[in-house]
Amino acid sequence: MLTFILWLLLWVICWPLALLALVLWPLVWLISLPFRLIGITFDALFAFLRALLFLPSRILGHKA
Repeated sequence: MLTFILWLLLWVICWPLALLALVLWPLVWLISLPFRLIGITFDALFAFLRALLFLPSRILGHKA
């Protein structure tokens, strides 16, 4: 909702820029998708490595 209100404010201040933002937003979203997937992959990889490194202490009964 805040994004919509900011867009409306931009529409009042400078409507050509608001229209440009409205048209280019799907393109920016498509370009950012691979970077989001890479981020999710690295997050999963680091979670797996953390679990693997803490496995011996969990087997010995240490609460992490």
